[in-house]
Amino acid sequence: MSGSSKRTLIRGGLLIDGTGAEPIDDGAVLIENGKIIEVGPTSQIRSSGAEIIEAGGRTIMPGLIDTHIHIASDGNPNPMKRLKDKHAYTAIRSSVHARKLLEAGFTTIRDAGAHGYTNIATRDAINDGLIPGPRLRAPGYGLTSTGGHGDGYYAPHVEIDNPARVDSPDEVRRATRLMLKMGADCIKFVSATGGVMSDGDEPAAPQFTIEEMAAGIHEAKAHGVHTFAHAQGTTGIKNAIKAGINSIEHGFWIDDEAVEMMKTNDVFFVPTLNAVYQIVEFGEEAGIPAYAVRKATEAQEAHLESFDRARKGGVKIAMGTDAGTPFNKQGENAIEMELMHRAGMPAMDAIVATTKTAAECIRFGDVTGTLEVGKAGDVILVDGNPLDQVSMLRNVEKIHLVMKEGEIFANRM
Repeated sequence: MSGSSKRTLIRGGLLIDGTGAEPIDDGAVLIENGKIIEVGPTSQIRSSGAEIIEAGGRTIMPGLIDTHIHIASDGNPNPMKRLKDKHAYTAIRSSVHARKLLEAGFTTIRDAGAHGYTNIATRDAINDGLIPGPRLRAPGYGLTSTGGHGDGYYAPHVEIDNPARVDSPDEVRRATRLMLKMGADCIKFVSATGGVMSDGDEPAAPQFTIEEMAAGIHEAKAHGVHTFAHAQGTTGIKNAIKAGINSIEHGFWIDDEAVEMMKTNDVFFVPTLNAVYQIVEFGEEAGIPAYAVRKATEAQEAHLESFDRARKGGVKIAMGTDAGTPFNKQGENAIEMELMHRAGMPAMDAIVATTKTAAECIRFGDVTGTLEVGKAGDVILVDGNPLDQVSMLRNVEKIHLVMKEGEIFANRM
């Protein structure tokens, strides 16, 4: 959607700017032509010619960001069922999810892999104004090794020639170039390790080699594109870091050495606590495959310990949910903030992880993530103070206003 051509002033609320700075009790943000031109105490903001939105004691915040979702998936207890869906149907479902995410306050997201390039198509449709949705990073397919985590997600009976199934540095290089050709603006390595939702492998087992990942990462960097890796086991996590990855996703078994490697190499961590939480919470009786419940249950304690170790060790943590996995539903993404808070992260840090750090992780830090002059007018207005109860952000009805690039997409005032 194009940015608004008018001036809009949101004033009179608690202002949390996303940087981690102390909130401003009576804050305001002035937006013109889709960008923030002033922010600070209401008394210091010029309001001449602006349409005024009274915050009325609510909280003014940056739009939320989820750095790891599967926009085509709906939280079905057995995601394998979607493999029978035609690409056109998947794209339509993605457009429905895009609207739902935006109306829930998520103005920016990163998809983590979809068949048929449907995530790229969804991103382009949003950018062209055909459908409402968040700002979107899209990798196309996630690259996987034969039999690796993610291989089954692309249904060999549907796509005999899976362009993302690769088994050598040269094949990884070719597939990365293909994703870039098709419009990918980030590259996902699905199988640095095995995973929970794939039958026949284990989360701790390394899959892609350092050399394989390095070949694709080299191509991505040459095109100015960032990379991220599904990496759950310790060896696979370290392999991805050694290969030059930009962010580690899931990270079930992060040890002290991995923490130091991530800090030294400026690698982000996207923990996706909700993916494991929902699988364990609902279990087999809800229709989740037994192998997935077993693996999630075995990993959950270590996952929380790794999150705590990385947080205390100073690793940059960006919020991501893995939305689309069982009972991990689009539009309910803010539960991840609550889970991070329960796991020991202060509420303000959880907000920063979902705004500033998330934007930096997916290379949108110069565009969004904070309420600062020059950034996009991505703003939400929340009923209450999330610093007192971060779980309130899960309630869409408490998100009274959602603005992306100065344009209002949800108004529950």
